[in-house]
Amino acid sequence: MRTRRLALTAAAVAALAATATACGPDNSGTGSTAAAPATSTAGATATSAPAATATTAATPTKATAAPPKAPAPSSPAASGKSGNGQTCGADDLVLSAKAESQAGGYILITAMAKPGVSCTLPAAHPTIAFGSGGIEAANAEQATGTPIPLSGAKVAYAGVMAKTTKGNQAVEFTDVIVAIGNADPNPAGIPVGRTPVDKPIVTNWHTVPKDAVPGL
Repeated sequence: MRTRRLALTAAAVAALAATATACGPDNSGTGSTAAAPATSTAGATATSAPAATATTAATPTKATAAPPKAPAPSSPAASGKSGNGQTCGADDLVLSAKAESQAGGYILITAMAKPGVSCTLPAAHPTIAFGSGGIEAANAEQATGTPIPLSGAKVAYAGVMAKTTKGNQAVEFTDVIVAIGNADPNPAGIPVGRTPVDKPIVTNWHTVPKDAVPGL
């Protein structure tokens, strides 16, 4: 009996030893070691997040440049032809010519300021010439004219009698040259059709067409 008890006791001790080996400190130690890195990683993540936020907040924002302003449109006054004190030149005017039958026939010159231009015709007759030889018209009036401001729809008139002589010695021309004074750098040529010319005369500028009839 004693021998049997000793055998049972030895078997029990062996069983306890095996149980202790299976559930002993090695298994619990392994669990602790596995859990530790998880805790360490979580802490590192929580620590690095604020740093990224701080970096983003510190980045300066670039200012957007304002678009350049468009230049202001130019006005007619910038051309230098503004104000009634400026003397007209032929290039400031819209000039036309029309044949009239009154007083034996003459040419009516009409002058208007170009759009945006304001200028003054001097108190004198226009310079009128025919052909490349420069047959120039003489003054048809003894009195001095009056300065005439031009702008908008205002019109001035001058009358030209191309032939004042009797006979057949006239020369025909198809254009008349009009200048505002002898110093005008840009005289204008206006078509008038076939016109006999001999010792022509011209009136001063007038604001009424009937006052621009030569010889009356």
